[in-house]
Amino acid sequence: MLWSLTKVVLFVVLVAGLALGAGLLAESGDSLRIIVAGWEFTIGPVQALVLGLLLILAVWLLLKALGLLGATFRFLNGDETALSRYFDRNRERKGYRALSEAMMALASGEPRLALSRAQNAERLLGKPELTTLLVAQAAEAAGDRKRATEAYKTLLSDDATRFVGVRGLLQQKLAEGDREVALKLAEKAFQLRPKHAETQDILLKLQSDAGDWSGARETLGAKLKSGGLPKDVYRRRDAVLALQQARTVFDDTASIEAREAAIEANRLSPDLIPAAAMAARGYIAKGDRKNATRVLKKAWEVMPHPDLAAAFAEIEPDESPQDRLKRFRNLTNLRPDNDETRMLLAELLIAAEDFPAARRALEDVATRAPTQRSLAILAAIARGEGADDLIVRDLVAKAISAPRGPQWVCDKCHAIHDGWQPVCDNCGSFDTLSWKTPPASATTSPALAELLPLMDARPEPEPGPALPEPEPLAPDEIARRAN
Repeated sequence: MLWSLTKVVLFVVLVAGLALGAGLLAESGDSLRIIVAGWEFTIGPVQALVLGLLLILAVWLLLKALGLLGATFRFLNGDETALSRYFDRNRERKGYRALSEAMMALASGEPRLALSRAQNAERLLGKPELTTLLVAQAAEAAGDRKRATEAYKTLLSDDATRFVGVRGLLQQKLAEGDREVALKLAEKAFQLRPKHAETQDILLKLQSDAGDWSGARETLGAKLKSGGLPKDVYRRRDAVLALQQARTVFDDTASIEAREAAIEANRLSPDLIPAAAMAARGYIAKGDRKNATRVLKKAWEVMPHPDLAAAFAEIEPDESPQDRLKRFRNLTNLRPDNDETRMLLAELLIAAEDFPAARRALEDVATRAPTQRSLAILAAIARGEGADDLIVRDLVAKAISAPRGPQWVCDKCHAIHDGWQPVCDNCGSFDTLSWKTPPASATTSPALAELLPLMDARPEPEPGPALPEPEPLAPDEIARRAN
């Protein structure tokens, strides 16, 4: 309100001042005489003021017209002018409208429309960091892989968009199954963005598939440094990679350094069963039985496993069954209540032909958790004790149809593997194999010889006349005959 009143007062004062000034000029009586080419003009002060203002306006208009003519000439010549800027702004508005329509069409599942709008935006805007990527994505969605590849290659020419271009080409090669080229692109992407988590994972997977364990360990180290991996997980996975690195060179001609790689894998992760077994074999190859025993005992304390027992047997391959039983007490005394320990001790006692002790060592494992191995051990004990052939055959039949027991099973897809490996063959997951009991429907029935790995081979009796196939016995009858 006060400001409005102030403006009115100022306007009235200004008008009054102009009127007063015009009146003073009119009353002064002075005049201005102008003579041009024989013509004489006489004007008063007020007329002279008005004429001066008109002259200034005419000069201003003349300058503006000359500027317009100059801008038109520069526009026609290709230079930037206000006129060109106007058209540029109009083109930019159309380009951003096309870009927005392309994004909406892509999100709406209309790839063809999205590609058309993206190409219009590319033509109007001239900003490849925005439009070329959208063209590539729309072309991929529309199934035009050639156009998408061209767009990604265009992005490679600019430092700001090179990583995006490499990543797009990488995804294309992965989809095509060209893992060799994909590995090279992943390495290039890793050089451009070493802290990019997705690139690290893809490169690690490709290097593992290609058997480049040394490179995979470097990538894993970069993942740790970037904070994408907990330290304990890193140590475990680095041990897995070190183990695979050792496996590739662990043969009769392997160098001492190569054998030490297995020992290093065991040091990184003592609970990794394959690493412990391989490290022990590395010590055995060097004649270091003491350290081989130490490694296997430490791993057995974490988890008793048949592979550890097999490696422990290799420390003294030529010992007698009695000596082996005595030496294996170093293992069996560590986890005496574990089922694997009980079955191992029972196998050793069977090899030493102490069948009553083997039955006591096995206890109720075959009835509490019947598996192919435990039932096969029970059948061997019954045969060694001179039990009826019908009982032995019935136990063997049960062993063949029983669950196999713990195996290497993928935690992610539950696929079963014959042996441990770093990458699941079924789902491609890294370090997901665990020693556990798989679903009963997924197990397979191995040969009976595979069920008793530590028993010495014994000669088979001379074949006699074929016996008739017995009828299955009831559990009470089996117990009566066994007693």
